Amino acid sequence: MPNISDFKAKTVDFKPGERNVFLHLLTQCNLACRHCYINPVQHGTNILPKETALDWLRLFARPERASNLVLLGGEPTLHPDLAAIIRAAKALRYAVTVDSNGFLFHDFLERVRPEELDFLSFSLDGPYAAVNDPIRGEGVFEVCTANLRRAVALGFRTSLICTVSALNIEYLHQMPALLAELGVRRFFIQVIGLRGKSAAADANSLQVEPARWLEFVPETACQAARLGIHVTYPKVFLEPDEAFSCAGQVAENYFIFPNGRVYRCPLCEDYSIHSLRIENGQLLRRDGLNEDRFFSLRIPEGCVMNNLLQPDNIEYLPDGQPTHRISCCMLKQEIHP
Repeated sequence: MPNISDFKAKTVDFKPGERNVFLHLLTQCNLACRHCYINPVQHGTNILPKETALDWLRLFARPERASNLVLLGGEPTLHPDLAAIIRAAKALRYAVTVDSNGFLFHDFLERVRPEELDFLSFSLDGPYAAVNDPIRGEGVFEVCTANLRRAVALGFRTSLICTVSALNIEYLHQMPALLAELGVRRFFIQVIGLRGKSAAADANSLQVEPARWLEFVPETACQAARLGIHVTYPKVFLEPDEAFSCAGQVAENYFIFPNGRVYRCPLCEDYSIHSLRIENGQLLRRDGLNEDRFFSLRIPEGCVMNNLLQPDNIEYLPDGQPTHRISCCMLKQEIHP
């Protein structure tokens, strides 16, 4: 068996024309996770009717090009027509992932066949209940892992998302063994963002310092790869000689909410600076000083949106230079088993 040192993360550069569509079918959820990024004031509270969801899928579909679709909430399996929406998306040649908290409402595993879904992704923030449940809710670990086992047994391709914060980073190294035991094929490590609930008063207590992120995350990713798991995690910090690149200028990423707002940068989702909107079945560009006007700016801190919206998470040297440059939040690193 290879050693951990045999694995090295590779930065996944943005591919020109790459398309990722993140469609929030609703904002309701049965949980109240401490780091939830949903902001009902900005994102709405309605559930997209099935026909509206299908119209929006057609609006963003490009059958001649590869497009990734992630169906989200809130909790997307609360949508009564999720199975029909998945089938319609596959007919439009999307690669479809559903991101769930693991409760899988409306008999989801019985209503969707494994071959109709590219990945079923579960969210879990700790290797056992004592770590996960204070973050995501009482009893969540047991329900999520039980349904994950069911999904694997039925033949679904599964992935797991862990949002790293000060509450769980010390336990992150225990996650790969759990994933291997559950039969998970892909592992996504996310950094907590200052959006939604995590932008509230206790945000600073949830943030992970750069040194701790670099201490725990890359090594955990290597451990997972050693167990045969494909790992993806955000780049977060650029190397001294590494050029900054913004996904908003290269790739096509659309973060769509039930009220018709369409963002190109997820950092902006707490603010009404979305660059696009869906209105009367059309995708329209908004006038004014919105997110897309900032994408071309170059600053010593790296990501201009991070510096504008989250300035407190950047530290500086005595000469005024930032100690770490922040990458685009969409820039990822991967380790293949």
